[in-house]
Amino acid sequence: MSVHVVSSGENLWSISKLYGVSIKSIVSVNGLLSTAVVVPGLSLYIPDNTLPIRAYRIKAGDSPWKLAQEFNSNLSLIRTANPGIDLNHLHIDQVINIPSTNKLIITTLGFLVPSANTTTLSIIDSLSSQLTYLAVVAYSFTNEGFAFNQIEDSAIVTKCKQVNITPLLLIRNYTTEGFDAELAGRVLESRTYRNNLVTSIAKLTTDRGFGGVSLDFEFIPPARRNDFNLFLMELKKSLGDLLLHVNVHAKAADFPTNRIVGAYDYAAIGNAVDLMAVMTIDYGYPGGPPDSIAPYGWVEQVIKYSLTQLNSQKLLIAMPLYGYDKDATTNSTQALSVLAAQNQAISKRATIQFDYTAKSPWYRYFRGPKENIVWFEDIRSYIEKYKLIDNYNLVGTTFWQISLPAPQNWVYLSKNITVVKNRF
Repeated sequence: MSVHVVSSGENLWSISKLYGVSIKSIVSVNGLLSTAVVVPGLSLYIPDNTLPIRAYRIKAGDSPWKLAQEFNSNLSLIRTANPGIDLNHLHIDQVINIPSTNKLIITTLGFLVPSANTTTLSIIDSLSSQLTYLAVVAYSFTNEGFAFNQIEDSAIVTKCKQVNITPLLLIRNYTTEGFDAELAGRVLESRTYRNNLVTSIAKLTTDRGFGGVSLDFEFIPPARRNDFNLFLMELKKSLGDLLLHVNVHAKAADFPTNRIVGAYDYAAIGNAVDLMAVMTIDYGYPGGPPDSIAPYGWVEQVIKYSLTQLNSQKLLIAMPLYGYDKDATTNSTQALSVLAAQNQAISKRATIQFDYTAKSPWYRYFRGPKENIVWFEDIRSYIEKYKLIDNYNLVGTTFWQISLPAPQNWVYLSKNITVVKNRF
């Protein structure tokens, strides 16, 4: 498939003629609400027959001919995919594009907060080929370390097994007030409470038919760093062959006393668990100034640091399926799906900009005299992040969260990438 960025004066009819594809296909792939209007800067994913593009980092001994053979490609295709690059003078660590039938193979994990909405199971059905794991966000724990179910999720677990997605019990230090640092600290510092938590998580996991556990403990007091490491080792031992996946806040260096990231010892966590996902999201955070949610340079810095601490085949990065709409004066923030962000730009006739440093789209619009700025993700920013996964040989990615519509991402994943499937 190709990416087309709408220019001033273009419409869906002219774009469909340019690529020889139907307007209906373009509308469907991109989740457009109307066949009548597009806006400048809108990034459209075009359903044509172009080859998947692999991102490759040049190593010593590589040559264009060798790479063409390795990726089942040819020199002409590689040359076309790399305009301005002299293939005869490549240098080590240079990243090039390689059109290839050899698809990138990754592990994917989607998060889902259960709801009474009847579409939940149909969402799982629709993404059955694009997810390895589904982490069901439905568990917390008491002050004494006893894990408990907050939202009924048995139908989701059953559906996952029917469509060959491995369900994971996701547990958080989450209360009605949000993430609770004191709750995490109290339980982790007590051997008794920690043992309670290990035992109760393991029991819930097996009793409710999960294939493993996903942990999302946030704002752990930095003083509990070693206690958290002990907890992970104890939990993995109790789970045995069941998967242990841990989510951690992203950082590009170690800051042991920082209240957000200080408790995360990436190296120790990597040794204790099966998979670790760095939350490369919310760089532009709710209540903060308008900014990219996952700017390219920051994501790459986090990856580079993480790979000094653990094996790439244990490391996942996070991709946001949402955007933030912010009042430019007060920074008051409203979250919305990437599809809603895209279609809002169209409905407000807002020209979409693309920040080539952050490799992220954004736009502005006005509510009366008030300026709002929206940063979100689109097919261009998703492709750049998949390229990072490819050229750093990461095991895969996570998605927060799958109930937020992001059709461009899922079509790209289905067309260009092979998703690992477990036999659950």
